[in-house]
This record gives sequence, C-alpha cells and structure tokens, in this order.
Amino acid sequence: MEKTYTVTKTQILKIAEKSCRTLMNKFTPPELPPAMRFHYHQSVFLLGMLRVWEETGNDEYFQYIKGYYDALIDDEGNFEYDRDQLDAIQVGILLFKLHEETGHKKYMIAARKLRHIIDTINRTTENGFWHKDKYPYQMWLDGLFMAGPYLVKYANQFHEKDLIQVVLYQERLMRKHMTDPKTGLLFHAWDEKRVQPWANKDTGCSPEFWGRSVGWYGTALIDILEAIGDEYQGQEELPVEVAKYIENVVKFQDEKTGLWYQVVDKGDQEDNWLESSSSSLYLYTMAKALHYGFVGKEYEENLLRGFSGLLEHMTREDADGLHVNGICIGTSAGTYEYYVGRPTSEDDLHGVGAFLLAAMAVYEYLEK
Repeated sequence: MEKTYTVTKTQILKIAEKSCRTLMNKFTPPELPPAMRFHYHQSVFLLGMLRVWEETGNDEYFQYIKGYYDALIDDEGNFEYDRDQLDAIQVGILLFKLHEETGHKKYMIAARKLRHIIDTINRTTENGFWHKDKYPYQMWLDGLFMAGPYLVKYANQFHEKDLIQVVLYQERLMRKHMTDPKTGLLFHAWDEKRVQPWANKDTGCSPEFWGRSVGWYGTALIDILEAIGDEYQGQEELPVEVAKYIENVVKFQDEKTGLWYQVVDKGDQEDNWLESSSSSLYLYTMAKALHYGFVGKEYEENLLRGFSGLLEHMTREDADGLHVNGICIGTSAGTYEYYVGRPTSEDDLHGVGAFLLAAMAVYEYLEK
C-alpha cells in the first residue's frame, strides 16, 4: 500500500519560523558567519527569511535582514566586496526589496556596483563567465544561481534588458558544455582548457554530479523565470528545461528517505551520504515547477515524500530551537573521493537558507 505523506501549511510555516529564530537568537545580523563579510552564505539564509517575512508580515524578520546589509553598506553605498567572482553578485539579490521598502538610495548604489562585476570578470572564448579569477577558464553550475537571478532583477529595475539575454546565454553555454547525455544531469564544472586535474580531457567536464551544484542550477532556472515574468524575452526554453531537470533528478531520489545523495547518481556507494541542502534545493525547484504547471501533478508524491524526509532525517529540535543538519560545507570542484570526503555541518547558513526556500515553496504550492 502506497504511503501517504501529510504535512500542513500551518506546520510548515511554524517550522520555517522556528528555523529563522534559531539563528536569529544565536547571531546578531553582523555576526552571521563569516562575520562582517558580504558573502552569499548569509544572503541565501536571508533570502529564505525574506520568504517567511513576505508570508507572515512580521517586521522582526525584515529588520534582521536590513540589519545585516546596514552593517556592511554605509549611507553613501560604499562597502567591501569581492570584485573577481560571481558569488559576490548573489549577495545583492535582497537590495531591490530593501530599496522598495525603505526608499534609501544606498541600496541601489550598491546594486549598481555589483552589476559591473560582469564588465570586468574574465570570460571563456565563448564569453562564458569564469566562476572566479582563481578558477581560470572554468564555468561552474553555481555561477548561474549566483549571477543570473540578480542580473534579471537588475535589468528590470534599471531598464537594461540586454542583461536578460546575457543571463540566458550563460545558461545555454552551461547546457551545451556540461550536460551528461546519459543521465541528463549537468556536471559541476567545466574547464575550457582541459588542464584541471579533474577535467575530462575530451569534454573538459568535472567527473561527478555534486548535489548542491545540481541544486543551484535548478533553483537558478526557476528564479530566472520568476524574475523575467510573463513578458517574452527568449526564455521559452526554460520551462521545458525545468521539466527535464526534475524528470532526471527524481530518478535518483532515495526510495527509503525521499532525499538525495552528495554525489547524486551514486547512492549505491557505501561511502556516499544523504545531503540536506541539495535535497532542499531540488524540492524548491519541484514545488515551484508544480506551482507554475511546468510539470504534472504526478511529481507531488516525490515532493511531499522528500519534504517529509527532510524533516524526519535532517532536522532536530532542542531547547535552542530547530536545527538543520547534514549540510555539506563549502566545496570546490573535484573527484568522487573529494566530494564524499567533505565534512558536514549543522545550521550552516546556505543549508538553512536552502531549507527555508524549500519549506516556503512547498507552503506556497499547498496554498495554491
């Protein structure tokens, strides 16, 4: 008899709020690790918190988000950030909402500075963004999430529509070079020069499907589509790609727990392990795709089984709140042994952020 997975909207919202408050009680906004840095770990968590604020209207959440950015950006829009990498761009994703709510010009001054990273960032011979200067001639799946949604929002805010085409082109380059014809999944990284120790000498691809990078890619597709909206901008391929992505990802969903493995397609290996942030990102993408009708309702069971598994196997509660565990720490591109040898942490910010994004996307789907 097929198991029925029941989780209510009320439960989800309470869980998401508990998760937010656990870290709010532990850290002041500037203390979010790495403390006093303009860094995507914090912004992924705060992006999840923003979704909770949008649903609850509780001003404490908004003020906490604002407190992080106000500690780092002065009234003239000056701040310290890494100018040689796509990761820095993602941190600006919340600046648009901060400006909308407060009207303070410093947020848009900061936004303009981040946009210009792509004017000077190094590129492949096909104009693909290097992920960072220290990763020469390399495109990473992570980069589409780090830069894509932000640049589309910027394009809308500042009427620079050509940026949308830049984003769509970057996505097409990734699909062209990084898609595995056997599984349909995209490899974590691609080295145009084929000189990295992990690079396939024929394709330039890294050898494995790292869970969170695959998750960033799917999340980016959804967020780019949401940011573009209904106006035709050449994005008609993306809903189809989202559907194919979900079809391929669910093939590797663990039957017992509903979760996914650190190396996505090798759940049969004894040293591989279930990972929470990637599982959360797949569930986010799936919930959004169901919400928008990019996939059929047959995936609802995968969604609810996965979210139930996330709650059962990757969260715990104690006197300090609700904790998310099984989160792979920050990770570069590498081999199978490298990925499965990475440590895990509890309440790592990009893991909690991914969990919040998943929770609120499931909430939104159930509400619909």
